[in-house]
Amino acid sequence: MRLARPRWSGTLAVKAAVFIAVMCCALAALLGVLVHVSVTRQTVGEARDLALSRLEDATTAFEAGDTLGFGASVDPPGLPAALRTLAVAGERGTMVAEHRGRPTMWAAGPADGERALAVAVDYQQSARTIEALDNAILWSSVLAIGATLLVGAFAVTRVTRRLHATARVARRISAGDLDARVDDPRTKDPSRPQDEVAAVAVALDSMASSLQGKLLSEQRFTADVAHELRTPLTGLHAAAELLPPGRPTELVRDRVAALRTLTEDLLEISRLDTGRERLELDTEGLETVARRVVRGAAAPSGAATGAGVGVGAATGTGVGAGVGAATGTGVGAGVGAHTEVKVVRDARVETDRRRLERVLGNLVANAHLHGRAPVVLTVNGPVVTVRDHGDGYPEYLMAHGPQRFRTEGGAKGHGLGLTIAAGQAEVLGARLTFTNAPDGGAVATLTLPHTPPAGMAPPDGTTPSAGDGLPDGAA
Repeated sequence: MRLARPRWSGTLAVKAAVFIAVMCCALAALLGVLVHVSVTRQTVGEARDLALSRLEDATTAFEAGDTLGFGASVDPPGLPAALRTLAVAGERGTMVAEHRGRPTMWAAGPADGERALAVAVDYQQSARTIEALDNAILWSSVLAIGATLLVGAFAVTRVTRRLHATARVARRISAGDLDARVDDPRTKDPSRPQDEVAAVAVALDSMASSLQGKLLSEQRFTADVAHELRTPLTGLHAAAELLPPGRPTELVRDRVAALRTLTEDLLEISRLDTGRERLELDTEGLETVARRVVRGAAAPSGAATGAGVGVGAATGTGVGAGVGAATGTGVGAGVGAHTEVKVVRDARVETDRRRLERVLGNLVANAHLHGRAPVVLTVNGPVVTVRDHGDGYPEYLMAHGPQRFRTEGGAKGHGLGLTIAAGQAEVLGARLTFTNAPDGGAVATLTLPHTPPAGMAPPDGTTPSAGDGLPDGAA
């Protein structure tokens, strides 16, 4: 079984600390070895020169028949065998060996051909000097490594802190907060050196500003187009109502209703994109809301466009006072009649009823438009699911969420129903997920929060107008 490494082990700070520690250890080891070899060579050399000098004096005294000096003797006990063999062979040499429990520098040379003349010099002080030097090198290396790690960790932490701040801003931007900026202090002072982190921060801020400008332009364009289309469409709708009964008239009215639905959906998406939608909170029973959605979807409407459930053009809120309003935006007559409501456990939640109905209505409409019966709406506490028994959601939708104006395989609709449902769910603080059932069919799950998101109704209690949260001239 392979053990997983902790996540912190892959951070830049840890990697930098490990790198600094390894380099410090390698450098300390290299310097320690060089100093040890140099000092040992010098100390051993001095002891060897002293032993050879005494051996020279002892040899002279031995040849003259005088008394040998202190520490000199012929074939002394403790003389290393290798050194004695060398001396008997007529060569001189030195060697460090233990003698009577003390380190001793031996120097030996030939005496009379069969014996060796040797001199013993106490080497203990030199050995202690080398040992003390080694300890000093070891502890100084430890202190140097510790100090370097602290300084390096401080320097790296400053860099990683700025990188983490940049990453947090990037995540906020990806989550939709286009006002987020890094604002690295280094970038505001041209006299300060600009490092790579500052360059990344500047690039991210520039990208966010550019992206924000493009999105605002797109939102304004969409809102302006939808707004400008409402006036001629209203006249066109009135003119269509004056046409004599007949199949051509029904087709004209149907297409006009589809255009009005698309226009209202575009306006609603524009308001959702601004992120300034306001909630009108009230305590609602989910079973009551679910049955109201199904009844509203089943009510006859102006046209069966399948674009979603009631927009309510008269109020201009993009949510509608009810489901399946007389604007031709319902899911079509009979849709709700084939929607089964199951209540596992009812719950009362504090939410915005009209937005909640909009979400559930669009999910039911999408299930009937793209799936197959039976469509089941299930209430299980604060969790509401809408399931059909069709081919299921496409992979891109489950992976990335709804995308406006994208449908699979030439399916009906404009891909706005689920986009609006997801946007309204976000305003409610709810979580909307899309999955496929194991035995087939698409499953949309709406999980309402226990505590509603912070949102306030307008001070006068009136319904927001169609232009709330839009750029000037967009509504």
